Amino acid sequence: MTKFLLAVHVLAAIVAVGPVTVAASMFPPAARRALTGDDADPGGTLRLLHRICRVYAVVGVVVPVFGFATASRMGVLGDAWLIASIALTALAVLVLGALVLPAQSTLVEACGTARQSALVEGGGTARQTARLAMFTGVFNLLWATVTVLMIVRPGSTTGA
Repeated sequence: MTKFLLAVHVLAAIVAVGPVTVAASMFPPAARRALTGDDADPGGTLRLLHRICRVYAVVGVVVPVFGFATASRMGVLGDAWLIASIALTALAVLVLGALVLPAQSTLVEACGTARQSALVEGGGTARQTARLAMFTGVFNLLWATVTVLMIVRPGSTTGA
């Protein structure tokens, strides 16, 4: 049963978290292109990327659910590496939900309602895309750290 739970946990992480990290990373450059008029459908690309992030963020809830089930079966719920991973995962969720997704929503609305030239001249949107890129980078770095912790597992008995 442990191997099944672990397999589902890893597959869920790949299927759910992977698309969010890729779509979130693609969003800031797409927003810059949309705002400078280099995109044929300025709002369409941004809406699609934002929707991918929102949907897969919700689907991503299964990752910690199966992670807790796996950790419980393995008897490692109190291990420091797992507690650190849980804290970093919670921080990644917070960054995504409180910083990345709202910033994406703002940029999607800006592209859909305002004139592109006014947005670019104002400079505010350029700063918004840069800030969003930074938030997305932090989100991706948190997930990369969690992944490394899950593989290395300090104190592991696997010899890895």
